[in-house]
Amino acid sequence: MHTLTPDTLIAHPQGCEVISSVEIAAPAASVWAMVGNFAGFAVFIPALAHIEMTGSGVRSVRKKLFKDGNVVIEQLNSRDDSAMFMTWSLIYTSLNIGNLWAAMQVEPLDEGRSRATWTIQAEPWEGGETALPAFQAFLQGFADEAMGTVRQLLS
Repeated sequence: MHTLTPDTLIAHPQGCEVISSVEIAAPAASVWAMVGNFAGFAVFIPALAHIEMTGSGVRSVRKKLFKDGNVVIEQLNSRDDSAMFMTWSLIYTSLNIGNLWAAMQVEPLDEGRSRATWTIQAEPWEGGETALPAFQAFLQGFADEAMGTVRQLLS
């Protein structure tokens, strides 16, 4: 009989870090209302068909269903509406993504301008080091497109 000890597939990713940051001609509260909505990413990610939520607030889980059939399931780890940041972790995906941790943050720059920053730390599920350059380019392109859409929608 095996002695079982606690284990998990969720770990801090070692692969790469992607940062996508945009300056937006809109007040921080307006930007946070969009990018801080864990259930609302389909508004600025055109590839998403829709999002199904389980629960609300920290510990809630979102299932992102993409138009191409891919699925991503993530859990909200932390959220602070006054400081305008949240973090989440990947639980499951049909894409070649192993562990993934991400954060969204909004900071006011002045009265009518703010900066939204999406940080992603992730590693590929398969391919290791050799898959990393294309993997990082994919994530960067995905985040940059989404954040560009946020800027277009709010400016």
